[in-house]
Amino acid sequence: MLLSLSLALCLIGCGAGKEEEINELTVTGSLELRYATQFSIDYCEGGYKLISLADGSRFLIIPEGSQKPKGLDPGTVPIYQPVRNIYLAATSVMCLFDSLDRLDAIRLSGTKEEGWYIEAARQAMKDGDILFAGKYSAPDYELITAEKCPLAIESMMIGHASDVKEQLEQLGIAVLMDQSSNEEHPLGRVEWIKLYGVLLGEEEAADRVFQEQLDYLDSVSESEASGKTVAFFYVSSTGRIITRKSGDYVSKMIELAGGQYVLKGLEDDGSMTSSVTLDPEFFYASARDADVIIYNSAIAGEVTDIESLISKCELLGDFRAVENGEVWCTEKNMYQEMTASGEMISEIHAILSGNYDEGSGSGYFRRLH
Repeated sequence: MLLSLSLALCLIGCGAGKEEEINELTVTGSLELRYATQFSIDYCEGGYKLISLADGSRFLIIPEGSQKPKGLDPGTVPIYQPVRNIYLAATSVMCLFDSLDRLDAIRLSGTKEEGWYIEAARQAMKDGDILFAGKYSAPDYELITAEKCPLAIESMMIGHASDVKEQLEQLGIAVLMDQSSNEEHPLGRVEWIKLYGVLLGEEEAADRVFQEQLDYLDSVSESEASGKTVAFFYVSSTGRIITRKSGDYVSKMIELAGGQYVLKGLEDDGSMTSSVTLDPEFFYASARDADVIIYNSAIAGEVTDIESLISKCELLGDFRAVENGEVWCTEKNMYQEMTASGEMISEIHAILSGNYDEGSGSGYFRRLH
């Protein structure tokens, strides 16, 4: 049933629930989401699409050759297609554009070439197709303006630099704050690819990418849980243990894979970060009997074998997983590979069930010997 907006429309997006008047539009339906809760998308006649985010911000995607509707609410930001010359300061979003094969829409990066683990992004910066335009807290406004950037995609960290957001908006640049990190379900994070699919006109490709990861999760869900306990961590340069909160997406991936996150007591304290710093002795007492330990080598630097891992923290030598040879490390940067969350869950499940084949998997994990 079509809903006319010629007079008024109550657009309810992500809990905002405010009545707004948007003239000359007709909503024909809404995007169905499986896990994501931090955004919604309404489809309108004429190819217009309204993106509503959990923080109350809204963006109207205007098809190529169309005009901004009359009476558009001042709080709704218009974005004209085709969208090009984007300034991408949200690092985790690059993999979504890469999966859509649309790095061409990005001209400016908030991360330097050496900071990317995504090969296509590194190559694009090496070739000069993507330029470094300053980190999110100190963007190069002159370069951004010169490149005629219409849109800056920021992470939640922009909340610590509100003056930057205001300056970008004063320059006529729309600022979209990616809120995928607030999704409770790991595949809710992946589902944000649908938002960027709408932005770029790549909805079908976005659906394919999401369905592929959903298939990985569904195949694991049909299996019996192993019940094995898992510790995920790395050792900092000062010798302290950095691990994840129990509500973090990494711990939830472990649980979806049929395991139990061993540090369940590390609840979310409401802070922006999902990591927790622990004294080695506390970590030892809490995780010594874990069935499997996974070392985050993408953050702390590569470890070649169990001996090199123990050299970082001698207490690890007494862990049950070390004694039983169930020591693994990450091979890729999980935080820049959001689109592979379902695949990672599948690989963790294979590790816990004893069926992991390092020769056939995507190589997100590697056993240490």
